[in-house]
Amino acid sequence: MSEVLRIEDLSVTIAATPIIKNVSLSVAAGEILGLVGASGSGKSMTARAIMQLLPPDAGMSGSVQLRGESLSRMSAVQMQAVRGRDLGMIFQEPMSALNPLMRIGDQVAETVLLHRAVSRRAARAAARAALDQVGLSGEAGALDRLPFELSGGQRQRVAIAMAVVMAPCLLIADEPTTALDVITQAQVLALLRDLAKVRGMGLLLVTHDLAVIAQLTDRVAVMQQGEIVEQGSTAQILYHGRQPYTQSLLAAARLQPKRTGKPRVDAAEVLQVDGVVLDYPRRRRALFSAAAPLRAVDGVSLSIRAGETVGLVGESGSGKSSLLKVILALQKSNHGRVSLLGDVFSVATGTTKKRLRRGIQAVFQDPVGSFDPRWPVERLVAEPFFLLDAPPHAAERSRKVAEMLDQVGMNASDAQRYPHEFSGGQRQRIAIARALITQPAVIAFDEAVSALDVLVREQILLLLAQLAERLNVAYLFVTHDLHVIRAIADRIYIMQRGRIVEEGATESVFNSPQHAYTRALIEATPALPA
Repeated sequence: MSEVLRIEDLSVTIAATPIIKNVSLSVAAGEILGLVGASGSGKSMTARAIMQLLPPDAGMSGSVQLRGESLSRMSAVQMQAVRGRDLGMIFQEPMSALNPLMRIGDQVAETVLLHRAVSRRAARAAARAALDQVGLSGEAGALDRLPFELSGGQRQRVAIAMAVVMAPCLLIADEPTTALDVITQAQVLALLRDLAKVRGMGLLLVTHDLAVIAQLTDRVAVMQQGEIVEQGSTAQILYHGRQPYTQSLLAAARLQPKRTGKPRVDAAEVLQVDGVVLDYPRRRRALFSAAAPLRAVDGVSLSIRAGETVGLVGESGSGKSSLLKVILALQKSNHGRVSLLGDVFSVATGTTKKRLRRGIQAVFQDPVGSFDPRWPVERLVAEPFFLLDAPPHAAERSRKVAEMLDQVGMNASDAQRYPHEFSGGQRQRIAIARALITQPAVIAFDEAVSALDVLVREQILLLLAQLAERLNVAYLFVTHDLHVIRAIADRIYIMQRGRIVEEGATESVFNSPQHAYTRALIEATPALPA
């Protein structure tokens, strides 16, 4: 196979700090190379160096060649002609790569118009063909749709269509499936494999998900602190990885936290959801008739006992996040009710709602989005104190925050630092501390570990298991990641098209799934070889 990418002795510094150190890699036509490592290892910076998209204060040395032509010697104008035409890139979060005000057909066609002297009609025809190729045909891939009208998986397919519409010789995919459910992930991975093998396109897959690496790649390069510490065939790395760092990544990916105690069967129910129905209005498409509403949640009931960890699993669009909004009293349902600690929470008002709200807290996927960057950690963690009838005064507040930071494995001195000074895993610990500060009965985790690398995820899952036992707090894990659910949940609910289609003890559901949809989810989940 001919070589499409060759990197030799690539080094990158930012403000004189070494970030990438003497990296050498190659990708052949039709080959899929996986680049793996923990957060901060330099994976994404390597991808940006290939694309020549480094920060202004970055310095770069070494050689990056695409089909024998040096990219590192090209001017900015020359690189603009290469990006999109010969070199495509798929980013982790498609909403940040898509223009929210542009129709998806126009966004894909724009790439064609930038690189070919063709009419707008021809560009839209090419966009139509690219969207069809990535599985967005019919109404789902209508050229006039806006990004907000698409699910996460559909938006990622649009991003892929933009990256491949010009048939580049090399495609860089930076965590392309991290935020996707397992069924959509399987479809996207199959699409990427086909693009590489059928079109003969080289694919550099940047990811922390070793199960995806095992399923998709031909070769693997393991990156640690800006250096390639090991590389070889996928089977060689996964079965016979020699470096301790590689072995630690594999061990973390296979983590199964052990809880010494299980929640009592007779424990009190702290959260009850009874027959919740939630409809969303659809966009009017006719002048004299309104479209039928979209039923996002259709008669869902579930319960959680004190000290229990419950998983809520389903693909994108299954209704998980809509149900969570109702549970957290952030969205009013059309029918049904949510009870918290024996009182109705969904329609509570005034002091009753304030009292109940401190009994349930939430931790989200990206804590940065829920942190005010101008606030120090002490103020962020102490924020829920406003829900108390008698919030603690300054000295007592500082003491409680310090104690809670210690509980989640942080230092009391961290209270005076700001969010940007911490890693992703540390910020998630701060988010957990904030959720625990009012001693809630229930904490809801909305994809809280899906964006973390395997080493950090291992630390967070072990921490949560310890806190559940120590504090007898109940967890509701809303996620598409079946590995996480199997590692931490006592019971599991499977949600499809707004309904609960299966429930039961986690191991029972995994070992003997009764519903066809549950079986499809489990079969679609990539797994590391034993």
